[in-house]
Amino acid sequence: MTPSATSRIAVVTGASSGIGAATARRLAAEGYRVVVTARRKDRIEALAEEIEAAGHSAMAYQLDVTDRAAVDEFATAFKTIGVLVNNAGGALGLDPVATGDPADWRRMYETNVIGALNLTQALLPKLVASGDGTVVVVSSTAGHGTYEGGGGYVAAKHGSHVLAETLRLEIVGQPVRVVEVAPGMVRTEEFALTRFGGDEERAAKVYQGVAEPLTADDVADTIAWAVTRPAHVNIDLLVVRPRAQASNTKVHREQ
Repeated sequence: MTPSATSRIAVVTGASSGIGAATARRLAAEGYRVVVTARRKDRIEALAEEIEAAGHSAMAYQLDVTDRAAVDEFATAFKTIGVLVNNAGGALGLDPVATGDPADWRRMYETNVIGALNLTQALLPKLVASGDGTVVVVSSTAGHGTYEGGGGYVAAKHGSHVLAETLRLEIVGQPVRVVEVAPGMVRTEEFALTRFGGDEERAAKVYQGVAEPLTADDVADTIAWAVTRPAHVNIDLLVVRPRAQASNTKVHREQ
């Protein structure tokens, strides 16, 4: 299924769950033809069907963002696109630098940074060709302030932040905006579970006592708001946290 060159197309990576899926739903509701990508084919196909059933437009494309050949092949399906949301990523472990697994660090960097680089490089010409493109990088407050046990994830998300900041400098004058959205504590169905290897008890403790962490819909709402600003308005950096979280290490927890 090849997208029409004349449609308003938004590509969302990591759309099989959480922020990616919520963002796809939200952008579809804003009138974009959403292309949802992820490795889990069944998840994104179900999401595309859900969006279509709601009266919007969507298509699913199975994609591993770290596979450059696959990304380049994916890009050939488009003449122009309006929006790229680099959301694919995630955290692994909470080990200190002294004992952290280099394989986990490498995987986080490959997914969060190289994946975003692959998609951005492959689709940037299509964004420029649209005459009004937007690149969104979903980073994290972890990319703006470190914490104990977070070295690998912080390093990866700092890489995401630097990618966005540098790209904005390098393409100024081109008809493409570069937006970074940096969420704080977001409770989704998979983020903490993935980080702790499926340990439900350990994952639950991340949010213990926090009355209202952010939801995936909260973050999707901020992404959609930034994307739908007038073309001359660039939201360089949007940091969004729950009220209960003052910083990465300062969280109010009710007894």
